[in-house]
Amino acid sequence: MNRPWHTAIAFAAAMLCAVPALGRILEVGADRTLTVPSEAAAIAKAGDFIRIDPGVYADCAVWRASRLVIEATGPGVVLTGKTCLEQGIFVVAGSDVTVRGITFAGARVPGHNGAGIRASGRNLTVEHSRFLDNENGMLFGGPADSVVRITDSEFAGNGACIGACAHGVYAGAAIYLLDIERCIFRNTRTAHHVKSRALNTMVVDSRIEDGPDGTSSYLIETPDGGNLLVQGNVLEKGPLSSNPRVAISIGVEGVKNPTDRLVIRNNIFRSDLTRRTVFVRNSSAAAVVLEDNTLTGDVEVLETVPE
Repeated sequence: MNRPWHTAIAFAAAMLCAVPALGRILEVGADRTLTVPSEAAAIAKAGDFIRIDPGVYADCAVWRASRLVIEATGPGVVLTGKTCLEQGIFVVAGSDVTVRGITFAGARVPGHNGAGIRASGRNLTVEHSRFLDNENGMLFGGPADSVVRITDSEFAGNGACIGACAHGVYAGAAIYLLDIERCIFRNTRTAHHVKSRALNTMVVDSRIEDGPDGTSSYLIETPDGGNLLVQGNVLEKGPLSSNPRVAISIGVEGVKNPTDRLVIRNNIFRSDLTRRTVFVRNSSAAAVVLEDNTLTGDVEVLETVPE
């Protein structure tokens, strides 16, 4: 049976990322042999399961092994105050890594693009995690068949535009899929809540809101084009937006990725701006499917920009 394209992509993502951990359990905590996550990262081998006790860790870690599960044992696991390799709090070089239940806060680096998680390996899954007041919430690349899946997570107060911009979530390479589901983005600073150069991008059942104080530019941007599904979200553009003109932007930097399916449906969008804003600006040749969206405020539904 033929699946809709977005269902097929999600199925592929699940298969790529569903890699069980088969190695040791490494326990991290103040009363453990391994007292901070970086000590676990230094000895982790493929397939290990890292379990971190609640606490605030002034630590960062470089994860080079693959097939890791890095998980909080309970609420209140916070990493803050330190970055590794002038990149981020967790720097993930291994493939098929899962991060679950951890808060990343305050990432700053000299290049002004410090990330809660910075990743370069193939396939990354992030679940039930929080990214607070970082330059980038998450920044990642990876090979062309890589899938990054982010679910049930919160991004608040991330973003910067000192030099190059940093974002809530930034897929900085043409990976196969960025899949964001049931996440919250709020109060992003200056840059975009979600910026994706992935071949396929899905933002589903999430909240992306500037609020009264957020200064973000776009809510969602796919600057190189690529297939896009934005479905079932609550979206809001705030009065202090640094780019009041557009909420969702497609292909504004030139359509480099194959772009065949653009679906924007079942979303609730509110503009709190005093001037007209465009809900979707499409700079690709592909048609945008707009279905059952609820729009409030002075909103132009679609602006098409010829290539």
